[in-house]
Amino acid sequence: MTTSADTPGSGAPGDRRPVTDVDDEVDVDALEIGIDPVGAEEIVLLPWSLLLQRRVAGRLERSPRRAWIILAASLLGVFTASFTITVLTVSLGEIAGDLGSTKSILTWAVTGPSLAMAVLGPIGGKLADRYGARQVYLISITGVAVFSGAAVLAWNAPSLIAARFLGAALGAAAGPAALAMINRSFAPERRAQALGYWSLVGAGAPVIGVVVGGPLVDAFGWRWIFILQTPIAVASVVVGFLVLPHSKRGDRHPFDIAGSVLLAFGVGSLLVALNRGPEMGWSNPFVVACFIGGPALLAWFVRVENRQSHPLLPMRYFRSRNFTFPITNQFFANFTYMGGFILTPLLLHDVLGYSTTKTGLVSIARPLAFSIVGPIAGYLVIRFGERTIGMFGSAVLVLSMIGLAMVTATTGLMWIEGALVLSGIGMGACAPAMIASIANAVDRGDLGVASAASQTVSQIGVVAGMQLLLTVQTVMAVGNDGTGSYSAAYLLGAAAAVCAFIASVFVRRTAHTPENAVV
Repeated sequence: MTTSADTPGSGAPGDRRPVTDVDDEVDVDALEIGIDPVGAEEIVLLPWSLLLQRRVAGRLERSPRRAWIILAASLLGVFTASFTITVLTVSLGEIAGDLGSTKSILTWAVTGPSLAMAVLGPIGGKLADRYGARQVYLISITGVAVFSGAAVLAWNAPSLIAARFLGAALGAAAGPAALAMINRSFAPERRAQALGYWSLVGAGAPVIGVVVGGPLVDAFGWRWIFILQTPIAVASVVVGFLVLPHSKRGDRHPFDIAGSVLLAFGVGSLLVALNRGPEMGWSNPFVVACFIGGPALLAWFVRVENRQSHPLLPMRYFRSRNFTFPITNQFFANFTYMGGFILTPLLLHDVLGYSTTKTGLVSIARPLAFSIVGPIAGYLVIRFGERTIGMFGSAVLVLSMIGLAMVTATTGLMWIEGALVLSGIGMGACAPAMIASIANAVDRGDLGVASAASQTVSQIGVVAGMQLLLTVQTVMAVGNDGTGSYSAAYLLGAAAAVCAFIASVFVRRTAHTPENAVV
């Protein structure tokens, strides 16, 4: 007597037709554990976890809210990776004291992961396109979970920095892979709407982290940052395993190793130079060498990619205005937003005399506005187009920097909060519009690497804005009053926002098609 697994797609005994999930085919043969006794038909057995996943996938396929469920599952991973940033930063003093180190050394527990994500993001995006976004995402978030648990057990500063860096190195692929799945799940003209919620979680997670994690750190110690993160990361893996769609593997062309190495070292050299410049001095030979070597390696990368039949990042996309100009906008917008983000707490504390607690509470206005405006902007993009919303967001960023540049020792709280809210509104409007434009400009098979390219350029903008605005403020503070030095730095941020505005002017609106239903 023969038996067959009671799974979706199985018919008569022995029927072994491939089972499909969402927009990609996954052959059940690749998942089966078969027993084929001599003289009998094959008995197909599936582990209970795969049976459960197949059942959930079948229900998800029939759900009219399928795309939104995939979005929610992906955003849980985004939340996992980003909610610790703020609370970890404000806890560096306590961590340094507990581990017998200094704040300057422990800063690498924050900046190291940022560097790793910027450098390794494109490679992770390419892996997602090549091996399947779901598989790469699950491996990436699993790495976050493992090294978050390792951070709980850190016994000194190097062990904590190593755990954070390795977790970020593995987690660098999670963002591009998640964006690839989201962009595949929504029609092109609906992507900005989904990416508005991406902005909400990306900006809101650090706020939740400091609100929830701050009291935990005060009551029980800094290790609770990672004790809290680990089970959330595990939950992200479980939910992702059950909900996220299987994806086709890309063509098995040779992996672009040369391009990957050149891009990693080129971007890494620039970021290290920007990171170390304020500490070591901008004329330090090592910093200068990194500033020269980074662009040289990136120029070499472009030459290699133009000769590759299957490049890591197809250079032809940079000939598309809806790829190049949105990425340019995101560089300058992040330069402005994060430069102001790092500078404002210093202004509030040093010039206006705010306490640490009051400074933290006031600063929350910026990411809170970002998280609220992001989803709204996503809906407005459908009505007005990417260019209009991108121009609006960039213009508001300009106004926010000018408002902060006008702050003096006697400026009232309402003016400061208003300027911070404008920053959040500006970035919340720009991000979903520009990221959607980038996704709509590339082939479906390159969504992962396109998302990673956007992530990398944005991260370079983040580091450049933070370091250059701080440097300007420090240099101008010599022989100047406090507010004058901060005004000069904010005006540099305003100039960068003007560049973001100019870039957004050249973005074309995504053409709407009749079949604008979620795919």
